[in-house]
Amino acid sequence: MRNTASGLAVASHIEITSSTVRRGDVIQIGGRLCRVVNLVQLPGGAKQLLFESGELLTMHSRSRFTALRMRLMQRGGDQFRGLSSSRHRR
Repeated sequence: MRNTASGLAVASHIEITSSTVRRGDVIQIGGRLCRVVNLVQLPGGAKQLLFESGELLTMHSRSRFTALRMRLMQRGGDQFRGLSSSRHRR
């Protein structure tokens, strides 16, 4: 975690598919961490991912990976309000 001027950045592991992958996601492939810098939509729901290293990966529409995603948590009136899920907020 790291503090930023407007909130708190929190890293979380999530499962991604070709429809949920985003720029900035970090995927571990072959023991290496690869950060997605660009996405290209392909026919059939597939996406081509471009990594910082310049390598390409085509993600099939049914592929599933675990990725590390940074989320910026906004602080509200309560100091840790941004860390609770939306279901539990008052």
